[in-house]
Amino acid sequence: MRVLGLSALYHDSAAALIDGGRIVAAAQEERFTRKKHDARLPRAAIASCLEIAGLKLADVDLVAFYEKPFIKFERLLETYAALAPSGFTSFRQAMPVWIKEKLFQKDLLLKELKTFAPGENWTERLVFSEHHLSHAASAFFPSPFESAAVLTMDGVGEWTTTSLAIGNGAALEIQREIHFPHSLGLLYSAFTYYTGFKVNSGEYKVMGLAPYGEPKYAQLILDHLIDLKPDGTFRLDQSYFDYCTGLTMTNRRFDALFGGPPRKPEEPLTQRHMDLAASVQAVTEEAVLRLARGIRAETGLRNLCLAGGVALNCVANGKIVREGVFDEIWVQPAAGDAGGALGAALATYHLHAKQPRPARTGRDDMKGALLGNAFDDAEIEKQLTAAGARFEKLSESQVIETTAAALAANAAVGWFQGRMEFGPRALGARSILGDPADPEMQRTLNLKVKYRESFRPFAPAVLREDVAAWFELDRDSPYMLLVAGVRADKRLSIDDHGKFGIEKLNMARSKIPAVTHVDYSARVQTVTADVNPRFHALISRFKALTGIPVLVNTSFNVRGEPIVGTPADAFRCFMATELDLLVVGNFILRKAGQNPALKLDYTSAFAPD
Repeated sequence: MRVLGLSALYHDSAAALIDGGRIVAAAQEERFTRKKHDARLPRAAIASCLEIAGLKLADVDLVAFYEKPFIKFERLLETYAALAPSGFTSFRQAMPVWIKEKLFQKDLLLKELKTFAPGENWTERLVFSEHHLSHAASAFFPSPFESAAVLTMDGVGEWTTTSLAIGNGAALEIQREIHFPHSLGLLYSAFTYYTGFKVNSGEYKVMGLAPYGEPKYAQLILDHLIDLKPDGTFRLDQSYFDYCTGLTMTNRRFDALFGGPPRKPEEPLTQRHMDLAASVQAVTEEAVLRLARGIRAETGLRNLCLAGGVALNCVANGKIVREGVFDEIWVQPAAGDAGGALGAALATYHLHAKQPRPARTGRDDMKGALLGNAFDDAEIEKQLTAAGARFEKLSESQVIETTAAALAANAAVGWFQGRMEFGPRALGARSILGDPADPEMQRTLNLKVKYRESFRPFAPAVLREDVAAWFELDRDSPYMLLVAGVRADKRLSIDDHGKFGIEKLNMARSKIPAVTHVDYSARVQTVTADVNPRFHALISRFKALTGIPVLVNTSFNVRGEPIVGTPADAFRCFMATELDLLVVGNFILRKAGQNPALKLDYTSAFAPD
């Protein structure tokens, strides 16, 4: 049985295809349209998944949408009715959109499916999952566990914001839920908004900013905003928020509590903003830890799966691991709404169609999240030639040797290989790479390549066999979703007394300063030869040259741009940044050898993220 899963019409639209319970392909629409977090129906992602599988849509048995629009509409109406007349302006703006598009999503989806397969009757083949069930299915069914507790946390689905499910074999059942408006995701997004970042996009900036501050406001948050119980359940005091019916996340009472209005985007960051970020991060970590402890005590299960947008908080995930709350945890790499497409397909296959789980064939069933499209040499050469690129083709061993030598010489490298990643992280297929021992690499990549805020940390990609020698972690972390400390013997003694906030960034804290955050932490990605052999070979050769089994790994894009999706995208980004080298498949491009007339400036071409 083949099932196509879809998520769309809110943010991060995506498509995913499974066949016989195995994941064949998955992709986000933004990678094709070049519009970050694109919410439109995932036409290009559908086409890509079908092309990868060698299928037509008519070959698909069922199409599954990741949530139930009518229940979401019910929540909207009930919220406005309960709080009327407050929120009339928001209600007046939201209703035409819902009535025109979202209320009739089934008709919209049926019309869209008919454009792919006009001769088919999709009325009986289109099914709807529930938002948090989709998240839970995306976490449990691809996981390596036969049984597990499944914790999902996000802003809000239909009504649910947090859920506990129990997975066992091909069965998955939600046991308990916390409902809107009480939401850890919305609490975090409120501080995202208040500190001047974009909601549903900038939450990871708040997480990256937090180590520069002190959690001075954490108790204030616990005293006024969130009533957090010992088992992790919670309620939010809505008198401080405006997201139920207003046009902003917070209100004047929130402003008064924290001493001023929200920061405007692009205004300077102050120590106060860093302390606010540290505070909401600390409260979130405590809430997630209490939830995990409560779930372990209640269920007795040894394994935990995580999904939903809050599961992308890799610092909180790392604390669950360090405290040993569960024997093992597994986090869906596409934990946000894009992963809902995959979860909808899996939930439909196992729970609706009652099909068994296939036998495990690897560490998990996500194939390293390398689930998107790939390009052969002929197509790469065609696109690069059409773009006016100057390149040379090498053997695979020459590609590894040339790239490793360039990295050892402190070059910034664009790396485009194999199948595209599914989810928000570049994992060695659409990556920008650098030397982690170069103390200037973080600033160089942030300011001259990514064109983003200088405080943003970068992740280390490390050989799995060497991770315990460099980090306080000795387990798989293939999806860059666990934060761990750099080992004490790799740290450097420094005195940052009196340094202010981001001034601390310029002080080398370890032997790999480009991936060591100001609190000596790192967002670790472990790399194995069985999942990504070429990336593993590159890091291994870099280790042979430098003694360091680690590379800086960040996504191949500039600020506000989706991760590159094609060789042509990669060349454009290469020519618009100060990258030194571009490696696409077996083709090497050197910046010095390119036509200078092709240099681009699109630092303002994309909306701030």
